[in-house]
Amino acid sequence: MYHQYRPGYVEVISGCMFAGKTEELIRRIKVLEFAKKKVLVFKPAIDNRYSETKVVSHAGSEVDSIVIREAKEILNYVDDTIDVVAIDEVQFFDEDIIEICDYYAKKGKRVMAAGLDMDFKGEPFGVMPILITKAEFVTKLTAVCTICGAPATRTQRLVNGKPASFDDPIILVGASESYEARCRHCHQIKNKPSHLGLDYD
Repeated sequence: MYHQYRPGYVEVISGCMFAGKTEELIRRIKVLEFAKKKVLVFKPAIDNRYSETKVVSHAGSEVDSIVIREAKEILNYVDDTIDVVAIDEVQFFDEDIIEICDYYAKKGKRVMAAGLDMDFKGEPFGVMPILITKAEFVTKLTAVCTICGAPATRTQRLVNGKPASFDDPIILVGASESYEARCRHCHQIKNKPSHLGLDYD
């Protein structure tokens, strides 16, 4: 089938931790740079796990990035010479990121955003549900469940080696020391409430 796209659209790369979201974002960035497209890459200041200034995947791939604290800071950097706006860990940004992605897509830029679609509770994470709904293209990646080997779609938070509680804070930046990839069946949340009175344990 033949597809013709006008310049300007949003694509989202989503999934759980260790699914390769950042790796895929970096791959797309490098392909575009080989094609001589001018790309600006942004990351939230909160994500300093592997580098203060670069976007780095768990596998070690990296690209230079602009570190920002609020989504609207992107407006200070993108001008008419930029072809592509790439954003990693987009779930950490405030709701302004939604309008910014819409705006630049409307202006004819390719907007690529990678982030966790669910938090450690298995609930939609921040702005991700809206971004996924508004995007022209969505890629949902899976990892491998560390317990049973099935496709993993959830992020398991561990506290002293045990599953975290539903009441714990949403944001805790970490890597393999705090998180594992799990499938639906092996994902555990202590004290998960149910308005229907269902028992999840």
